[in-house]
Amino acid sequence: MIETRKMPEMRIGDLRVALPIVQGGMGVGISLSGLASAVAEEGCVGVISAAGVGRLEPDFRKDLAAADERALRGQIRRARELSRGVLGVNLMMALSDFESLFRVSVVEGVDMVFIGAGLLVRMPSSVSLEELQRSGTKIIPKVSSAKAARVIFASWDRHYGRIPDAVVVEGPAAGGHLGFSREQLEGDPPGLEEILAETLTAMSVFEERYGRKIPVIAAGGIFTGKDIRCIMDQGAAGVKMGTRFVATRECDAHPAFKQAYVDCRPEDLVIIDSPVGLPGRAIRSPLLDAVARGESRPLGCFWQCLRSCDVGKAPYCIARALMRAREGDLREGFAFAGANAHRVTGIVSVRELVAQLVAEFGMSLGERCAVAAGAI
Repeated sequence: MIETRKMPEMRIGDLRVALPIVQGGMGVGISLSGLASAVAEEGCVGVISAAGVGRLEPDFRKDLAAADERALRGQIRRARELSRGVLGVNLMMALSDFESLFRVSVVEGVDMVFIGAGLLVRMPSSVSLEELQRSGTKIIPKVSSAKAARVIFASWDRHYGRIPDAVVVEGPAAGGHLGFSREQLEGDPPGLEEILAETLTAMSVFEERYGRKIPVIAAGGIFTGKDIRCIMDQGAAGVKMGTRFVATRECDAHPAFKQAYVDCRPEDLVIIDSPVGLPGRAIRSPLLDAVARGESRPLGCFWQCLRSCDVGKAPYCIARALMRAREGDLREGFAFAGANAHRVTGIVSVRELVAQLVAEFGMSLGERCAVAAGAI
């Protein structure tokens, strides 16, 4: 029988996180200072999403890039006022103002920056190596394969004689934009466990070269404390979870957005072709149904916020759709969600959720079996 076990801390270089749980950085406006600070206060990593953050500013149409910087700076500072815990920022390389938002994150002294939607083969040029070292900010790329992780780490090793501080590997059950083709997702994509094992092997080469542990954080489809325990037993240093944290009272989205998670069924979770150029998993909505029928919505684009967006061909503005959903309009917007969103049964506090995950992680084998059988 497996004995009851305490959830361990997560170490990333000299940074210690009391619990090995990273809250997913969900844009547009889903994870801001409210959610991130609440998560950080519970000993996990609270993450602010920079995607579309400037649209919260009343004058964003005048200069969205400036609004993005101002809003992100304000969200980081607000989160710091609310919590002394570990805070991060989630950035997409596909953002047209990625470099400036990266600089804001480092200058404001966030503990870590998670970078996805592109291969981070070079350090962002908006911050010097010296500035990065002074800030102590950890750089953590997000990938969907061991090959991508290997390419990033080898490039940093070759160009800078240093490597990123950790890496997130995201499996096909994640929500939002996915690093897999539609064909892979609709066929037989590699599971998170397989991707994790391959990435751990790939990182071992760099661990030997640099004489330190490279934390590999697993993401995509992790729903319970038991899931956390299982994936950590397979070598993950921690986990990243998005879906569970949307269904919390502290999440920065409208209550109707959260309720969409509670109400969704397995068949409501669909793979879409995003204007970003990547497939994504979302909850079906009237807007997505219309787009699937070949209909389109006028973009009214005043600034190309995504480098990869083909303004002339995109059937709708994804930033506007996500912001409308965030504000509670699930007809002209939609919610990204992980493959297990249909398992959400209610809205709880961040404190309650984290306590539940910790308790589930620590259960003995007998207790977990009893829970599964409905005995306790």
